[in-house]
Amino acid sequence: MLGHRGCRLGITYPEITEMQARAIFEAAVRAHRRGIDVQPEIMVPLVATARDEWFGLERSDWFDAFGHHPKIGDRESLRQRFARTAHLSEREQSGVDGASEEILAKLAEGNREYERRFGYIFIVCASGKSAGEMLELLRTRLPNPPDVEIRIAAGEQAKITELRLMKL
Repeated sequence: MLGHRGCRLGITYPEITEMQARAIFEAAVRAHRRGIDVQPEIMVPLVATARDEWFGLERSDWFDAFGHHPKIGDRESLRQRFARTAHLSEREQSGVDGASEEILAKLAEGNREYERRFGYIFIVCASGKSAGEMLELLRTRLPNPPDVEIRIAAGEQAKITELRLMKL
């Protein structure tokens, strides 16, 4: 953890903050891979560093992160599988609240088709989007080539992470 002096030092020498943040994130990833529940707490603004770190990861790390999200519109898995972080996703996916059964069914089918095509779930920064808008984004992205889509999905994950970091 960086104290007040460390924060100021990090402004003058940002590589120090980057080095410490990298060490924390790398340790958290290693611990997570060993099955340890990790909740790192970092007390300095890290949005830019988190974005840089995210895009510096391997695709396999992205796939791992994608697997820790509920599918858009899948409220049941949100409650069961993601109970610990449901409060975050529920607010972010509030656009599906009140969506018609038809839209929810189309989202579910689109999610299945997307996962068959790309091998991971549809990732979208859902904040402020209606169920219809998310369905349209899903349909628009389905024809993308896999190498294009993975970059879009990674960008959406970066947006989600930034929003969550800003709420800390």
